[in-house]
Amino acid sequence: MIGDLRPVDVVMYVFYLVLLAVAAVAATRNVLWLVPLALSVACAALWFVARWQLGAAFSVQPEAHHLVATGLYARIRHPIYIFGTAAFLLVLLALLGWQGLAIWAILIPVQLVRAGREEHVLAEAFGVEYESYRRSTWF
Repeated sequence: MIGDLRPVDVVMYVFYLVLLAVAAVAATRNVLWLVPLALSVACAALWFVARWQLGAAFSVQPEAHHLVATGLYARIRHPIYIFGTAAFLLVLLALLGWQGLAIWAILIPVQLVRAGREEHVLAEAFGVEYESYRRSTWF
């Protein structure tokens, strides 16, 4: 994966790790802090795995390099969106408390639009193969 890392990957990972460190140090320690923080770390691990499994097929703008349908992608079409978004939002919940949920209302629709654009590009490039893959996976 190291060879496939792009600057956007590094920026996102570093930003997440900074938020995680701030949440671990500065937030009030209670169940409302521990549960989302622990879930965030689990989601981050799955986000990193999904990015590794995508390899060179990763792009910031939707592009159809090749269809990845193994690993996490065998069950979920957009694991980077799901786990990356969840990792960030859960660490914000741990850091900000319930006010962090307000960010979900903004970020979730943005990710849905991005996933829709990606699906359109992949459907055009891979046709029936992508449609079959789409029917056998979740989001």
